[in-house]
Amino acid sequence: MSPPAPTARSLAHRLHDLVDRARRVTDSPWLRHLARAGLIAYGAMHLLIAVLALRMALGLRGADADQTGALLTVANGPGGRLLLVAIGLGMLSLALWQAAEVLLWWHGLLDADHRVRTAVVCAKCLAKGAVYGFLGLTALLFSFGLEYEADERLRDLTEETLLIPGGALLIGTVAAGVVAVGIYTFVRGCTGGFMRDIDLPAAPDRWEPVIEGIGRFGYLAKGIAFGLVGVLLWRAAGSADVSTATGLDGAMTAIAGVQAGPWLLAGVAAGFAAFGVYALARARYPDRDPSQ
Repeated sequence: MSPPAPTARSLAHRLHDLVDRARRVTDSPWLRHLARAGLIAYGAMHLLIAVLALRMALGLRGADADQTGALLTVANGPGGRLLLVAIGLGMLSLALWQAAEVLLWWHGLLDADHRVRTAVVCAKCLAKGAVYGFLGLTALLFSFGLEYEADERLRDLTEETLLIPGGALLIGTVAAGVVAVGIYTFVRGCTGGFMRDIDLPAAPDRWEPVIEGIGRFGYLAKGIAFGLVGVLLWRAAGSADVSTATGLDGAMTAIAGVQAGPWLLAGVAAGFAAFGVYALARARYPDRDPSQ
């Protein structure tokens, strides 16, 4: 006689049990410490981008003022390959730690009254995890000598996409998404929503306004930079001129090229440095609440 088929209630109980087990793993102290290492790497990366942008503002051209330029700078330094491995593993741990927040919210998807809000929260968890994971994989690729420049790769990809039917529309859609990310980042800086990513009550009272001010400045600068990246990509889609399809380094170059550009670029560099310091503060007082 065959065993009885599992009921919907028993399946739901098993699913809850599996989620609880996975949640305990992602809440473990060792993963939290690795995620802190990832946040330190994330902050250091932004500090390097700030240095590269400042060099550009001073007319001292070096590595690209973007994530790949920062990783190349690390790779070319003493013990660079080993540092890149550490950065990559730390960023991947941070990605897992952040994306695992979905395990706390997934049950809300079963509730019709909270499904939309829960879906938005889960999307934020996964999006943050994807960004950290991409940076972690990039660092590991660089550690094995598989290096590339983001601007050149973006131009090549844009050129190939424009050759296919509907390619311009696809590039325009991506550009709109990048602009939306820039606006979202800028708004978070204005409203202070980013403060929910850090366990600020654990910090000394005197540091709370300092961390908030630094983080606000950093988010505003990043929002402006990413918005400009989207605008440049939009121009490439409209004009079929792939030379305007550039990443973060291209946005920095565009800022430097306008009147008073070096001063503006120095301000953006200071903003990226502020974001790096904020990320280091997050490493000291980590939180991963995506409900903002």
